[in-house]
Amino acid sequence: MAVFGLWVINKAGGLVYNRDFGEGLAKLTSNEYLVLAGTLHGIHAITSRLSPTSSSSGAQVIEGESFKMTIFLTATGTKFVLLTSLSNMSADVILHKTYEIYSDTVMKNPFHTPEMPIRTEGFDSRIAALMAAFA
Repeated sequence: MAVFGLWVINKAGGLVYNRDFGEGLAKLTSNEYLVLAGTLHGIHAITSRLSPTSSSSGAQVIEGESFKMTIFLTATGTKFVLLTSLSNMSADVILHKTYEIYSDTVMKNPFHTPEMPIRTEGFDSRIAALMAAFA
């Protein structure tokens, strides 16, 4: 039940936070992470439009051969993407707790500019503690 990484993508498709937590996926450059975030943003937008119901929020889980990508879309359009092993069943719980940490540490910080990279003290350490608790 491994957690490989976490991405936070703003409503414009820009990667504002990413962190790797374990071995298992290829190491990427910063530019590759930015391209992947933009591509995922586009795929997510397309899947929300293709849905037969008008209230669809788009793709929620994308599975590969050796990993699973779980996507949580907030009401403001921010996407939280968790990369895990296929056997991880707690991705939704982790994503909701991540959103709580984001709300408490980032959005309540008067010095953080929305839609910009997350550089708020405490966010990274609380995320690391959360992932360690689910490891």
